[in-house]
Amino acid sequence: MNFVECHEEPIHIPGYIQSFGYLIGIDAKSHFITFFSENIRDLFTIGNKDLLFDKMISDFPESFQSIIESDIYRSLNTYTKRENETYFDKIFIGDIEYHFSVFRNGAHIFLEFEKVVENPNKRISNKYDNFYIIDNAQEIWDQLLNTLSKIVNYDRMMIYKFMTDGSGKVIAEKRDKNTQSYLGLHYPETDIPKQARALYMKKRKRIFSNVYSENIPIISKTKQNIDLTFAASRGMSPIHGQYIKNSGASSSFSVSIIIDDKLWGLVTCQNSTPKHIDLEDRVQAGIFTALASNAYSSFKTKKELEYRIDLNEKSAYLKTEFLKQNSLFDSLVQSRKEIKELAEADGLAIISDENIVKTGTTPSHAVIEKIVSWAYKNTDKSIYINRSFLKEYGNDLDVDKDSAGIIIYFIDRTKNEMLIWFRREFDEHIDWAGNPEKKIDVFVQNGEEKHMVSPRKSFEVFKENIKGNSRRWSSRNIGGVQAIRDVILETSHKQYNTIKQLNDQLKKVNEELDSFSYTISHDLGTPLTVMKLNAQMLLANLDTSEKEKNKLKSIIEEIDNMAEMMHDVLQLSRAKHSEIELESLQTIQTIEKISENAKITFDSPKSEIIIKECPEVLADKTMMHQVFLNIINNAVKYSSHQDQPVIEIEGKENEEMIIYRISDNGIGIPEEEKHKMFKIFNRMDNAKKFKGNGIGLSIVHRIMKRIGGNVDYESNKEGTSFILKFKKP
Repeated sequence: MNFVECHEEPIHIPGYIQSFGYLIGIDAKSHFITFFSENIRDLFTIGNKDLLFDKMISDFPESFQSIIESDIYRSLNTYTKRENETYFDKIFIGDIEYHFSVFRNGAHIFLEFEKVVENPNKRISNKYDNFYIIDNAQEIWDQLLNTLSKIVNYDRMMIYKFMTDGSGKVIAEKRDKNTQSYLGLHYPETDIPKQARALYMKKRKRIFSNVYSENIPIISKTKQNIDLTFAASRGMSPIHGQYIKNSGASSSFSVSIIIDDKLWGLVTCQNSTPKHIDLEDRVQAGIFTALASNAYSSFKTKKELEYRIDLNEKSAYLKTEFLKQNSLFDSLVQSRKEIKELAEADGLAIISDENIVKTGTTPSHAVIEKIVSWAYKNTDKSIYINRSFLKEYGNDLDVDKDSAGIIIYFIDRTKNEMLIWFRREFDEHIDWAGNPEKKIDVFVQNGEEKHMVSPRKSFEVFKENIKGNSRRWSSRNIGGVQAIRDVILETSHKQYNTIKQLNDQLKKVNEELDSFSYTISHDLGTPLTVMKLNAQMLLANLDTSEKEKNKLKSIIEEIDNMAEMMHDVLQLSRAKHSEIELESLQTIQTIEKISENAKITFDSPKSEIIIKECPEVLADKTMMHQVFLNIINNAVKYSSHQDQPVIEIEGKENEEMIIYRISDNGIGIPEEEKHKMFKIFNRMDNAKKFKGNGIGLSIVHRIMKRIGGNVDYESNKEGTSFILKFKKP
């Protein structure tokens, strides 16, 4: 007596078919009959069945007339060029219509027959179109079951999803009200062992019409078992037959759910009484299942894309934050919260040499040191993942429920740099469809007694409580860890040192520039004032020629220009360093006052300034005034030489910002000089006939950045529009 594991049972060569089918096998080259099902004589009028061997179908024109006259048989070589590709036809045998299927597998061509069964209850609507507009995974599977129920209409219809270990879970269900629910129940891997899962990848629709009917033996000339992998009527194994009987069903129908070329799950249907599903209906069920599978795959792809976009944004933010710090360790410590959340962990430990920094729920320093020591001795992977760390190493390492699951990322083994993410123990309860423990029984197959795992006799809910595990680390959690790894690699120590040196140099230069700004604005202010006063006294008191007076006026004017430049440089420095206080501010009075003063300052009374809606903004009061002062003054100044200067000021609100547009019909900005617009001391060639020093727009640019806004512009020959974007109050 032999012992056979579930996965060793040769279910593809049972030696028989189900009673609803009829089968003839012919040699792929000679077309001689090599095997047939014993019930073939019930379908065709033949004498001694042994006389069929080594003969062609066409050698029996009276018996097989309907086959010979069929389109498929006439073009048999054409239809069987590709292996394992099934072609369908319908033929009449006597007064009864049959489905006629043909396919080639290996050295044989299979001719398979089954009676056409009308389905008066079949109702198909256009609901299948909805698969691609459903934006919810569960609704896709519910919709599939609703659609298939109009075709199959078994007592219980389920979506069965395979887990990574080969076990399965019912994730969707449609059932008769008198049928027990299996929704949410788990099934062990042995219920659908690996060779059965492999067959579901090859033959994607499987029916057992009546598990209580007698099997029909296959008669073969060579006495060898024929591979019936692709035969629709392939007989079931005795183990599976008993399994279905124990579940209280008499019929079973399954359709494979294939996603990314892998067996993702099954549509599994059971009926309490024997019920055959017509071949066309089975094919249609397969088509609907493929549509739903594709819709689910598209849905998952869309969600994965959204996740990747979000992950890239978080990675970019981390890179920016990392580069602000002096060392990798400082970067990790400052961003520890974000690093923990990217892996959806409960806790994080940052290890660098002898330093340990923790955040969230973590074990003690002593336990972390034990885990670090264990990791160096037991794994050479750069990333180690385990959801059962507590169960496997709890006693050895004094690990408690706060670190049931861990991920370890070795940054640099030589420097003892690593990250460890922790997850708490997850109180896991699994509801099994019956006790999943294996039991051994004796079965007879082809006259031979074999010890095999016995199918469960009860499907009553069996609860299993599992300790020592955390929640599973998902692919997204692992992707988050990998993203952190990439950020660390991209901001390596060499980059840190280079950027730090550049930042130190830039800081020193900025400090010198700021010192220079205050020096020229304050220390030189008094001498300039004295010079101006003396020049004014000379102009008032000296009795000299008009030519000499003009020289004195020129000196005074240049002193004013220098004073204005020093004032603007000081404002630019203050825009960088001064403290800001953001508040909701009204703008209308500020804009009106600046506008009136600008017309006087630039001697342009003819300027028409149109002020439209002016919504409140979030800004610093002093800085807001400085921004509008510079932009409105420029608009008035650079349009003042027009015959009819027009300036228009309008603020609008969108979902995120308050946007002000200040437009003029002035000189415009040459396209070739636009890249220099906000640089300090920069003046356009066409603006040099106007008074100015090229600092105002630099002040505006710096202020808008500081208050969380932005400044931009549009310009052409008709004028310029400056666009100010403020935060909403």
